[in-house]
Amino acid sequence: MVFSSHLFLFVFLPAALAFYFGVPRRVKHLMLTLLSYAFYGWANPLFVLLMLISTVIDYLAGLTIAGAWRQPGSIQALAPGARSRTQKAALLASILSNLSLLGFFKYFNFGVESYDALVQALGWEAARLDIWIRITLPVGISFYTLQSMSYSIDVYRGHARAVRSFVDFACFVSMFPQLVAGPIVRFQEVSEQLAERSHSLEKFSRGAAFICLGMAKKILLANTCGKIADTVFDAGAVGAADAWTGATACTLQYYFDFSGYSDMAIGLGLMLGFTFPKNFDSPLIAQSFTEYWRRNHLSLSTFLRDYLYIPMGGSRCSPARTSANLWTVMLVGGLWHGAAWHFVIWGALHGLMLSIERLLGRRTLYSGLPRVVRIGSTFALLVFTFVAFRANSFAHLGQFWASMLGFGSAQAGAVLLGGLIYGRFYLGWLLISLGVAFFGVQTWDFTRHITWPRAGLMLGAFAASVLLLMTQAYNPFLYFMF
Repeated sequence: MVFSSHLFLFVFLPAALAFYFGVPRRVKHLMLTLLSYAFYGWANPLFVLLMLISTVIDYLAGLTIAGAWRQPGSIQALAPGARSRTQKAALLASILSNLSLLGFFKYFNFGVESYDALVQALGWEAARLDIWIRITLPVGISFYTLQSMSYSIDVYRGHARAVRSFVDFACFVSMFPQLVAGPIVRFQEVSEQLAERSHSLEKFSRGAAFICLGMAKKILLANTCGKIADTVFDAGAVGAADAWTGATACTLQYYFDFSGYSDMAIGLGLMLGFTFPKNFDSPLIAQSFTEYWRRNHLSLSTFLRDYLYIPMGGSRCSPARTSANLWTVMLVGGLWHGAAWHFVIWGALHGLMLSIERLLGRRTLYSGLPRVVRIGSTFALLVFTFVAFRANSFAHLGQFWASMLGFGSAQAGAVLLGGLIYGRFYLGWLLISLGVAFFGVQTWDFTRHITWPRAGLMLGAFAASVLLLMTQAYNPFLYFMF
């Protein structure tokens, strides 16, 4: 079930809000947990078991790390200092179990296919595995495993207190607004809200505003850009102008698809009384790749920073070691986005750019240039790298990059492509999408003060989105596969 569907908007969400606000405060977390499990299990009820396993393991690990079995009453955060073998074992069990679930279900097929391709290329046909079984990727496993695992790590570090109530912890892990595609919400960010939070008309109305704008981003902008991108990427060999148009549309599709979903997730959280952290900060106006990752997918970039980059030494090491740390983080980030080599290439390219900018320091790649040129240059490089996100194969990736650089030759039928992607409808919406990305007010800021004109604009955008949703069969949600 996706947020941008009639089933969710007009059936599940009204029913969920009615059930949630219809029960006493003491059982709201239980009700929210049951609703979230129903939401998650809609496509495949068996996926619920995996989430439950992860939840139980991390709940027990947190209590063990905190020494709660011998500690009556409220649990205090651990003080800095050495940890016992039992505490270390509990943390290790949490990390290994979550990474094992994620690794098996997300990367088993990728590992087998990569191994078979390698031995075939080496001429070792007899060594092929040829495993016919294929593992189905559970929706949202990339998000809830990291989220659940971060709880155990934060308890171990003393950054969060362990929770004694299993229902409260299960509610945190399974909360349907951010369950299947983030943002990745850490326990320390909502622990106090789980204990006590307010429900107000102001929160609820701001949450509804987030949903309206998120729907507009997804349906009006992301889906339209996606049609342009699909048309170009499926056309085979294309000319340079068409390639850049398709790659730009692809970049905008990914941005508006996920930022729109994040807006809706934050809005649903506000309706339920929770304030989730901001996940996007106008990343496409970044003046460098370093700034881009300070603005883009904040919950993932800060997660990788705090749980991978800094523990490896961060930027406190030698320049060579710092560059290696950046590359490692971005390669992991690329693989996290998808189990395919083109995601690894995308991560490697971003790691390369971050390393170069780190080595140059204040002398950035665009130092001395006007701000608009710095933004435009960064955006052009981002568009170039996002081709790796969308390409179907290495050959397709190389062919598309060659076209963008002017070295490719368009096939005979490519001349017809312009009639499809440069029509007034698609070209108009592509320009609108660029305008919103570069000059639009962020949802986080736009919804702080809801005036009547703003309310009318948001309701109009939502109504247009719902009407368009009724007429279009094209409504992919890209981050379901991550």
